[in-house]
Amino acid sequence: MKTHTVQVGDVTRELPIVEVAPGVNVALFNMLGDTEVTEAAGKALARLMPEDIDVLVTPEVKALSLAHVISRETGKPYIVIRKTQKPYMVDPVAREVVSITTGIPQLLVLDGFDVPKVRGRKVAIVDDVVSSGGTLHSLRQIIDEVGGEVAAVLAVFTEGEERDEVTALDHLPLFPSS
Repeated sequence: MKTHTVQVGDVTRELPIVEVAPGVNVALFNMLGDTEVTEAAGKALARLMPEDIDVLVTPEVKALSLAHVISRETGKPYIVIRKTQKPYMVDPVAREVVSITTGIPQLLVLDGFDVPKVRGRKVAIVDDVVSSGGTLHSLRQIIDEVGGEVAAVLAVFTEGEERDEVTALDHLPLFPSS
């Protein structure tokens, strides 16, 4: 299997190169369960986060541990945008998104209970990888709709095209099919 080497702080990882769509191969970055990478990335991104941020917003699941580390390091609370609407949610705000890694439509849902924590606040979106920008776009729509201001986007990596609006630790290229 082909791999791509990345450095996150003082941690090195070999990422497998996998096909996520016909002709589209990526270096698959998965932080889930990798405490060492999550800690290194979270601490580094916390240092890069603007000081005027009030709250972090992260999509469920893979970036959740990253948001937790950034929250712990900065003292800023975080809110999780869920990928399914739950029966207990009060007046949820939802958007559909197709991410490059899932390839199928999914829902992003903010529980209405969390709306006052976002309204009128400066928000930093936290994600593991910003690739096509689909998830980022839907998160922005939700935050805008409830009256929050996206003041920063933090990610471990950008992927594909460079994204000036994202504060990332590094960039992952796309790989041609072999």
